[in-house]
Amino acid sequence: MGASTPARSVRAIRRRSVEPGIDGFAHITESDRPGAPAVVEARTAGLDLSVWLRGNQETVDRHLYTAGAVVFRNFKVATAADFAAVAGDGGDEKLLDYVYGSTPRTKESKGVYTSTEYPPEETIPQHNEMAYARDWPLRLWFFCQLNAQGGGETPLADSRRVLERIPAAVRERFERDGIMYVRNYGGGVDLPWQQVFETDDRETVERFCAANEIELEWLPDGGLRTRQICQAVVEHPRTHEVAWFNQAHLFHTSSLPAAVREDLLATFSPEQLPRNALYGDGTVIEDEAFTEIRAAFEAETVATPWQTGDVMLVDNILMSHGRNPYQGPRKVLVAMSGAWSALQEAGR
Repeated sequence: MGASTPARSVRAIRRRSVEPGIDGFAHITESDRPGAPAVVEARTAGLDLSVWLRGNQETVDRHLYTAGAVVFRNFKVATAADFAAVAGDGGDEKLLDYVYGSTPRTKESKGVYTSTEYPPEETIPQHNEMAYARDWPLRLWFFCQLNAQGGGETPLADSRRVLERIPAAVRERFERDGIMYVRNYGGGVDLPWQQVFETDDRETVERFCAANEIELEWLPDGGLRTRQICQAVVEHPRTHEVAWFNQAHLFHTSSLPAAVREDLLATFSPEQLPRNALYGDGTVIEDEAFTEIRAAFEAETVATPWQTGDVMLVDNILMSHGRNPYQGPRKVLVAMSGAWSALQEAGR
C-alpha cells in the first residue's frame, strides 16, 4: 500500500574498517552514515557462514545493536536450504512462521518465505515487520538469491532516529493512546483469513486471537473482521533505546493513491475497509499526522545495493525496511527469528 520516494544510495558513502573477523577469515566495516548496515565480507570465497556465525555471534550482535543491520557478503550461501541453515544458526531462537501476516508471500520451506510479492514497479514503504501486532520477530534475515538488473534494493531506516524526527505532539498522542488496527479479510480486496492465519479451521483462528488479545467477529458472508490495539513505540530489550514501532501509516487510507482511496471510501463504510488504523480509543487519525511520520521515514531511509549471494540480518525494532522498484528477475528470501512474546515470557 502506498508509495514513497526511492531511497538514496550509499554507493559513495565512505566506510571505515572496524575489526577483523575470527582468525582473519572475514572483515567487518561500518558506515559513517546512520541507516547503512555494517558489512561482513569473507576474505575467501566459499567460507561457511553458519560456522562463522557460531564463532562470532557476540561480535555480530555488537554491530547489529549499533548499526541496526549487518550484511554478510562473499560467503557460501546459494540455496534456500543454505539460507535456512544460516538463519537458524544465527541466534538462539528457532525460525518463525508468518502467521497473522499482512502481505502475500510464498513459503519456500519451513521458516523461509519469499519477500513480499508486490508488482516490481511498486515501492514498498518503510515498515517494521509485524509491528501492527503485539507479537513480532526480533530478527529478520534476508537472502538475495538473485539480484535484479536494476533497483530492487531493500532500503532501511533507523527507527530510533525516525522517532526523534516525529513532532512531539504527534508522537505523544500515539504513545498515549496506542493504535487500533481494523482488518477485514478477503472479499476480493485483501488477503483471505485462511491465508493470513495459515488454516481453514475457525477454532484455530479463535484460539490464536484469544491468545493475542485480538477482537474477532465472524461476518454473515463467511468473512472475518478483527480489531487489535497495539503499541506505537517499543523499548529495545537489549539496548533499552526507544524506537518508533507500528504500521499505522501503512494501514491508514492516506497510504493509498487518491483514486483508490476515493473508490474504497465510496464502496465501504469505515468499519468495512480492508484495513484501517485508528487511535487506540477508536477516533480517526488525522492525515496530517501521517504526513509528518512519512517525512521522518523518508529523511532516514538509506538504500544499499544488493549483490547476489548477500545475506542481511536486521534488528526488527531498531531498523525498518522496504523495497525499491526493480527491473528484471529478482528473488529475495526472508526468514524471521526470536519472538517478542518468548522474550517477555522468559523475563529477559
